[in-house]
Amino acid sequence: QLQLVESGGGLVQPGGSLRLSCTASGISLDNYAIAWFRQAPGKDREGVSCITNRNGQTYYADSVKGRFTISRDNAKDTVHLQMNNLNLRNTAVYYCASDPNTFSGESWWSPYNFTSWGQGTQVTVSS
Repeated sequence: QLQLVESGGGLVQPGGSLRLSCTASGISLDNYAIAWFRQAPGKDREGVSCITNRNGQTYYADSVKGRFTISRDNAKDTVHLQMNNLNLRNTAVYYCASDPNTFSGESWWSPYNFTSWGQGTQVTVSS
């Protein structure tokens, strides 16, 4: 049974960094696209970043380009999201999601395209 577990969230000051991890069990991660989404209170869930399953193509939301980096370690069935220069608007619950489909730049950002989800990890940016 596929299971995704996020870790690495916490409290950080503006300008700080966090590294989120999404570890999968029950699947071979290299056959799945993995994406990070986030949801702030009162807002819709939004796509942050995605790494595809075929050639490792990466996608980012415009608001995080240049600050966040997604990577995968297939040997450990883990995907990381390195988040640098965090700001107050990055406060949210961050979720990882997986799907066996291959996504393009026009489709990765929609949460409706992903079939399996982790439980989320809280990221709070505050001074």
